[in-house]
Amino acid sequence: MSLALNRQQIMVMGAGAGLLAVVLGVRQAFGLYLVPMTIDLEWSRGLFGLAMAIQNLLWGLAQPFSGGLADRYGSGRVIVGGAILYALGVLGMASAVTPTELLITGGVLIGLGMSGVGMSVVYGAIARMVAPERRTYAMAIVSTIGALGPFLIPPFTQIVIGGFGWEISLVATAVIVALMIPLGAMIRGKASEEAGVAAQSWTLALGEARKNRGYLLLVAGFFVCGFHVTFIGTHLPGFVAWCGLAATVGGWALFAIGGGNILGTYAAGVLSNRFKQKNLLSLIYLARALLIAWMMLMPKTATTILVFSGVFGLLWLSTVPLTSGVVAKMFGARHLGLLFGLVFLSHQIGAFLGSWLGGLNFDVTGNYNAVWYTSILLGLLAAALHWPIRDEPVARLSSPQSA
Repeated sequence: MSLALNRQQIMVMGAGAGLLAVVLGVRQAFGLYLVPMTIDLEWSRGLFGLAMAIQNLLWGLAQPFSGGLADRYGSGRVIVGGAILYALGVLGMASAVTPTELLITGGVLIGLGMSGVGMSVVYGAIARMVAPERRTYAMAIVSTIGALGPFLIPPFTQIVIGGFGWEISLVATAVIVALMIPLGAMIRGKASEEAGVAAQSWTLALGEARKNRGYLLLVAGFFVCGFHVTFIGTHLPGFVAWCGLAATVGGWALFAIGGGNILGTYAAGVLSNRFKQKNLLSLIYLARALLIAWMMLMPKTATTILVFSGVFGLLWLSTVPLTSGVVAKMFGARHLGLLFGLVFLSHQIGAFLGSWLGGLNFDVTGNYNAVWYTSILLGLLAAALHWPIRDEPVARLSSPQSA
């Protein structure tokens, strides 16, 4: 396969970048609804956090199945179905008036929809389109463009909430989510066996991954990423309000994370060509722990929050192309949707706990301190887990394909 990108590859990468921009941007903006919805509907922050936790858990639980279906039947069909569910969930969330309605729409429907347009489905399509030695870089480029979503959608959402209310903002968001339907239709084709590589069923792929110590360490480490980003994405606006700062600071903080995302993700792609991806992951998690510790020690001013957010943005989405790149390097692209989907499940279990425990911590103690300190410890743990990973390709990838 040529290293040069052809028209089909560029089209798929462009559609994938657009999908990530919408799904990650909308996800990043959900935290902005916490304060106005809980005040207007007299809900607890724990309830809102639980809805977001269910959303992230179902996203993770369904992701391996969505990834496996995309590997077998094609990413485009799975993406279109997921986008429809996602849009219906956001639209339903706009009209939710009871806790049950919030949990079903904002939790169940959006969570299942996200799995269909999730990273493992998109990255699987990208990985199958480019040469193995260019996969991480290609996925990083797609992620870099996709990071424009978290950069632009949260401030847009903040403006609409402030000018028209959270209900109208959610309706507008549902329209944005519906744009993923034509983007998904642009991604065609399904996985095929890689040339020169022994064929493998999905059951054998799972067995091979289960016995690989490096893969298991990667699964455990990605739990921490989910805990970090979902706790911060969901509760940072609430934390800003608790600090006595203006609500607009929360919107600008998410904007700063989005800006850092763009630079950090691109840097991850460039650095992946020079350094081991698993070592870069270890350093990212260590930097996250140190940054959170710095923020907890500093006065909680708007400047502190914005500096923290911008720097954390550099460390935010950059883990994703590196993690999926390690999986592709070890096992190839044939079952990447399934295998990265399982890694992403661990991420979403962490996301469930980060979102739920953040709200519970506030409801019980009136602050977020316990979860912030837990985030520091988890960052140190993830740094330790990634460093010893052996990210060499499995023997099957260098064995002649059986006749």
